[in-house]
Amino acid sequence: MTMTYQPPSLIGASNATVNNAFLPPIKYARAAGSVMKYDYKSSKPKKQVKEMLKILWPEKKTFLKMPLGFKFNTRDRCVVCGTHKVWESSDPSRPPMPLHKVRKGYPMRGTYCNKHSQLHKQYEMLEQQIIADEHGLSFSAYIPKPTVPKILQSAPLTSLRQSDIEALSASGWTIRPPQMSVETPEDELFRLTMESHAINNRVISLMTTGTSIIRQSLTEESLEQQIDNVFLEGVE
Repeated sequence: MTMTYQPPSLIGASNATVNNAFLPPIKYARAAGSVMKYDYKSSKPKKQVKEMLKILWPEKKTFLKMPLGFKFNTRDRCVVCGTHKVWESSDPSRPPMPLHKVRKGYPMRGTYCNKHSQLHKQYEMLEQQIIADEHGLSFSAYIPKPTVPKILQSAPLTSLRQSDIEALSASGWTIRPPQMSVETPEDELFRLTMESHAINNRVISLMTTGTSIIRQSLTEESLEQQIDNVFLEGVE
């Protein structure tokens, strides 16, 4: 007697788990279908882990109501729903090798489909969040943020902080407050204080960078000559 080989069935066949909208949430998540995000029934993290383990647990095979290995433990088949899936080695969404107890156990010959690969990532994120909470860390701090180009970050400045004014003044910039139509003595005092503070920061910056100071000695003759020159310029 000759026996013909029955190839693994694809989605929708008799021995594959078919999707049905009227299934319970866990069975609906275990069935083959499009990529989805599972909504937890419980608010406690440990119970959420149990729900994800029930979803990702490999489908068992029974004989006379007795467990007999796993149903879809063959190459290129989802160990949960039986969908045929061939992953490329360069695919970034390629799932890890399934274990027969999800988080531990021996590796299986099958794989995960697109739907259960996404659910496995959701389970890994949940595990990382629980570990971060146990050690008092913020899980959101470790989520990579998209980088914004510098062109989008830069914009015209309308206000400056005191640290910005000090840094720009030390670099040689001259910063003055906006001129008012009517300047009160208090406004003038504030403007002069800011200008003198900026000049002092520039002087300190020049002195700390090793600028050489040339001392000039004035004699009586040179002083009288400078006074005469100023007087002659004024007469002309």
